[in-house]
Amino acid sequence: MNHIIREGHPSLTTPSKPVLLPLSQKDIDLGKSLIEYVKNSQDDAMVKKHRLRPSVGLAAPQINELKRMFAMHVEDMDGTLYSYVMINPEIVGHTHEETYLPGGEGCLSVDRATSGLTPRYYGIMVRGYHLDFESLTAKPIELTLEGYPAIVFQHEYDHLDGIMFTSKLYPNLPNAFPLFETSEEESEPIAE
Repeated sequence: MNHIIREGHPSLTTPSKPVLLPLSQKDIDLGKSLIEYVKNSQDDAMVKKHRLRPSVGLAAPQINELKRMFAMHVEDMDGTLYSYVMINPEIVGHTHEETYLPGGEGCLSVDRATSGLTPRYYGIMVRGYHLDFESLTAKPIELTLEGYPAIVFQHEYDHLDGIMFTSKLYPNLPNAFPLFETSEEESEPIAE
């Protein structure tokens, strides 16, 4: 948590530069540290021991590295795990349907309570590279994501363009549907 920069830091609103390929050792280490944080933040013992905020994604700009790289480690509603260190990703297509998280989104770089909904495409097609942990190289990847993994991807992708979710908050989204229904008690923001 100590390395994560907070809202107001200029790097969070600055577009990132593409990662040079082949990957340098520094960029490999950066990717490993991003995914390690996200995985550790989902382990109750690690959260308690290191006072981590739970997350499902972390972008390089959030640790003041203006590189087009982020980690995501998230399951969809069916339990399928999407665990990647994405490098130079692009969103190449999307559905017309928009959705949102009913409790709002959260962010490791935002320490304040927010109110409002962030519109996201329900489904996206992406391409780019991912860090292959066996060869420690960037391998091409194409993905189709829907629902929660698509929302997580778009949140992290925005970080690469210097866009914070707090700049995309609306009181209601009449042309979008909630990703899932929640009761009033469950409408807490979901951390990225």
